[in-house]
Amino acid sequence: MFKYIVKRLLVAIPTFFGITVLVYLISAMAPGSPLEMLMADPMATKESMEALKTQMGLNDPAIIQYFRWLGAMLQGNLGISYRNSLPVLGQVLEKLGPTLILTLSSTALSVLIAVPLGIMSAYKPYSAWDYASSGFAFVGASTPTFFTGLVMIYLFAVKLRVLPMGGMYDAGVHTVGSAVNHLILPCLVLTIFNIGSILRQTRGSMMEVFSEDYIRTARAKGLVEPRVVIVHGLRNALIPVVTVLSTMIPFMFGGAVVAEQVFSWPGLGSLMVQSINARDYPMIMGITVVIAAAVLVGNVLTDIAYSLLDPKIRESR
Repeated sequence: MFKYIVKRLLVAIPTFFGITVLVYLISAMAPGSPLEMLMADPMATKESMEALKTQMGLNDPAIIQYFRWLGAMLQGNLGISYRNSLPVLGQVLEKLGPTLILTLSSTALSVLIAVPLGIMSAYKPYSAWDYASSGFAFVGASTPTFFTGLVMIYLFAVKLRVLPMGGMYDAGVHTVGSAVNHLILPCLVLTIFNIGSILRQTRGSMMEVFSEDYIRTARAKGLVEPRVVIVHGLRNALIPVVTVLSTMIPFMFGGAVVAEQVFSWPGLGSLMVQSINARDYPMIMGITVVIAAAVLVGNVLTDIAYSLLDPKIRESR
């Protein structure tokens, strides 16, 4: 198992650095610069702007700027924000918590809803239940997150007034209950979007497993149906489902960016949008590092889950 994990990490490390190179070069090629915000200051002179540009290292080629940033990053220093002159690492870690809460809670809820629905759809294919659940999954997956969010706000916050419109806490009330109350709508929106892929994959995998000889053998031996479905069926059908979850990890963070904007959730998504608008390169790279690391860790955990579900995969690798 240890050698298997080391192999996966050795694959993840160059991928991580490749992501940082790509994002840095794209940011450098984007029109505009961090000095545009300062140029609006009537007290700023051309000489002071040039001096500040030299101080920030913006006169150097993009590749030199990248390696300078990379050297500092490897020492645990993500730099200073151009926008507010505060350390990037502290701001990113402050916003990471809310993003993880939103992403992990919506993922867990998606799995808890989609897997049972997929099992029931596969157990009774082409029934009214199967058509209803598949239709719900299709609509949820095809509807943009921002639109679903706006509909939820209109229904539950404006019309019914049972849930808050946005934010993470009530004004002056920083309690767990207040956070959970504010989490419901954005979590529900991301869950509706994620359910479709998981449900379809679970249904397809379970239908394939139900046609296998060992399922018929288990039933012929007189095993109770729940044991046949859960122990013999679900475990063998989980590998494709885990694959879908691993491919969804980047989209979960992407969906969180939209949800955070719609619901004013104070996470990395909101910070990323503000940083892009301000051309705050150190902050953009700091957020990229954290999200890329989270995605790669998720993929490594997925590979470990493969080996636990099917030891033959571990032995073959």
